[in-house]
Amino acid sequence: MTVFADTLVSRRDSWAAMCQAFEWPVLDRFNMASACVERWARQDPQRTALICLKDGKPPEDVSYQQLNRLSNQFANVLAAGGFQPTDRCAILLQQSLETAVCHFGTYKVAGVALPLFTLFGADALEFRLRDSGAKVLVTDSANLPKVLEVIDQLPDLKTVFCIDGAGPQAGGVQIRDFHRDLAAASDVYQTKATTPDDPALLVYTSGTTGPPKGALHGHRVLIGHLPCVEMAHNFFPHVGDLQWTPADWAWMGGLMNTLMPSLYYGVPVVAYRMGKFNPHRVYDLIETHSIRNAFLPPTALKLMRQIPAPGATTLRSVLSGGEALGADILDWGRKGLGLTINEIYGQTECNLVLGNSVRVFAPKPGSMGLPNPGANVVILGEDGEVLEPENTGEIAIHRSHMGMFLGYWNNPEKTAAKFRGDWLLTGDIGETDADGFFRFSSRDDDVISSAGYRVGPTEIETCLSSHPDVIFAGVIGIPDDIRGEVVKAFVVLREGAFHDGLIAELIDLVKQRVSPHVAPRSIQILDEMPMTATSKIMRRELRALHKG
Repeated sequence: MTVFADTLVSRRDSWAAMCQAFEWPVLDRFNMASACVERWARQDPQRTALICLKDGKPPEDVSYQQLNRLSNQFANVLAAGGFQPTDRCAILLQQSLETAVCHFGTYKVAGVALPLFTLFGADALEFRLRDSGAKVLVTDSANLPKVLEVIDQLPDLKTVFCIDGAGPQAGGVQIRDFHRDLAAASDVYQTKATTPDDPALLVYTSGTTGPPKGALHGHRVLIGHLPCVEMAHNFFPHVGDLQWTPADWAWMGGLMNTLMPSLYYGVPVVAYRMGKFNPHRVYDLIETHSIRNAFLPPTALKLMRQIPAPGATTLRSVLSGGEALGADILDWGRKGLGLTINEIYGQTECNLVLGNSVRVFAPKPGSMGLPNPGANVVILGEDGEVLEPENTGEIAIHRSHMGMFLGYWNNPEKTAAKFRGDWLLTGDIGETDADGFFRFSSRDDDVISSAGYRVGPTEIETCLSSHPDVIFAGVIGIPDDIRGEVVKAFVVLREGAFHDGLIAELIDLVKQRVSPHVAPRSIQILDEMPMTATSKIMRRELRALHKG
């Protein structure tokens, strides 16, 4: 059931024509497990769904039939344990077959999947598990100790499964053997009928300001991602496409930019989550497995740029989003990867609303692209009016988008505050140009006010990162008696790159390429840039570093 591809491919001559002709489908019933797994298990049961990689072991190909049967078994295990529709199943696992099984098994019983990042500490896990009221948790032996540390604070958690075997009872909860319970369950299950608006996925924001908030999505969130995936992957899918991302499947970038849309289209996904990001290993992975499509966050691209690239790879398309790329990364992509990277934009609450598609139009360096088919995105002024091009305001998304979240979990006040009328306020500051391209400036709480100017950090960070000796750059405003604030930069340098005069060289680079009035007054060198789990610079941590 391809919803968009035939229509869009036939109108690739005109982005405006595609957007004008586009209509969201009207569906009475929709379930992500049915759309992604059961459909292919019926039509082409031996088609490969996942290629699971573990270091030191041969690849394991998993068919749609296998994935369907395993997720049926997990659905039966959940049902037998009293799991009810809208109950939450937490998934604390890296990219793996078990992660996919848990998602689709949860959707089949009309439950809500709660993906959790494996690098979360005990406190972060406790907050999300307690706030969500998760009833079931699936994890592995590496992450189980963190759960046991806080299990006494989780009264709603009734069952914990470990994919590496059973464990002792803790906090009144028995640690069950995931695979043993699956093997004992039937591999036949009748998926519950769900509507597109029935809750299915609960993803917590990274919490850069205030405590994390759980963004609750319905099954339609998958449909909302498809137009951008199709366009930004240059008319996805093509015969022979194969997807991979280093982004964890606990985040929208890994789960909804990569895993779910790929399986929906019958495109296999490589399941491999390396520990510390290794650009040498990434190039080897792409070549060895002939990976054709990837979502690579800017952090990954910047690290890959630090080593010699092959100049051409098996990659056909690359998406990137989360931080602005800039012209230098785009140029490097053409030379180092042999393709034009398509920058995209969205957020946890409503993802993939802006994007580029090099097969239709040439991306503008520094731009996040144009609104995707089905996305109504504008710049709002302080009074809520839609601003004309070249005016700075807040990026806002109309609530009619099918990827729009249902609301924040148990937080109607925060949900209401996220909207102004029918517009979702992203908290991102930007503007459009005369051609309708969106340009990101800053988060609304990251704007630097200096001598009457409103300075966004992104342009300065992009400029600094273009220097061959700079791997990462972060910019904040610091108090100044005269100007109110001045710019301070933090940089992570290539090993052995520091030399006398480098700081002055970097400051002059910003003066020459951006503007003297936004050039940093000081630059501090760091060993590591503080970033969120979704690879966004934590500028509040930079402010703390400055204060010492």
